[in-house]
Amino acid sequence: MKNSLTFCLFISMLISVNIYSQSENYAKFYNKGNNLFDSNFEEAEKNYRIAIDDSSNDLRAAYNLSNKYYNEGLYDEAISRQIQATILASNKSEKHSAFHNLGNSFMKKEMCSDAILAYKNALRNNPDDDETRYNLALAKKCEEDQDNENNNDQDNENNNDQDNENDDQDNENDDQDNENDDQDNENDDQDNENNDQENKSNDKNNKENQNNNQEGNDEKNKPKKQSPKLSSQQIKNLLKATENAEKKVQAKVNENKKEGKIVISEKDW
Repeated sequence: MKNSLTFCLFISMLISVNIYSQSENYAKFYNKGNNLFDSNFEEAEKNYRIAIDDSSNDLRAAYNLSNKYYNEGLYDEAISRQIQATILASNKSEKHSAFHNLGNSFMKKEMCSDAILAYKNALRNNPDDDETRYNLALAKKCEEDQDNENNNDQDNENNNDQDNENDDQDNENDDQDNENDDQDNENDDQDNENNDQENKSNDKNNKENQNNNQEGNDEKNKPKKQSPKLSSQQIKNLLKATENAEKKVQAKVNENKKEGKIVISEKDW
């Protein structure tokens, strides 16, 4: 019984010494990190990390390191440590501060919806903080602007898609028009070929007509045969012969009258 009690006391002492040792190391590196906070970022970060590793349940080193990351513009690293701080926070005041700072980091990343959730959690732990409430209003406005921008981007994308579709249709129509133009040009070429053929035929006919006209003109232009010109003596002889012929005819008529016969003479002209 006595030995058991002694063993229990020994174990308790070891645990106490270990806890004291961890607490002492944590305080050492935590304080060193605080001292280097404004002067040496890399050394401050290193000491805070060592403190966190020595006591993973202590909020202070994670909280201060997240603030250092935030001040250096390392918002992803700040968010990681701030989330750790919200988990380690043991009271409303610590939770309020951790969530408030987390919201600020989300806003720097333009993660407006996440910032709204962080600020709302901060207000649940401290509804009277006007700064948190103001930041929440900014986050809501940010989310609204992003929604409008996304809607505009979607509208522009839809309009661009419609414009591209219309352009494709226009190009298709242009191709059809070009195809029709090619067909028209082909028809024009055929018409021109037909006209050339027709012109050749007309030229041939005109040439033939011209040759015929030339032949007709040549025929017309040939000198006509003129009747031989009679002399005055020849004319007198003809008149004399005509007169004698008429006398013979009259004599014969008279002779026939005596005999009572009717004679029908024929015209010689």
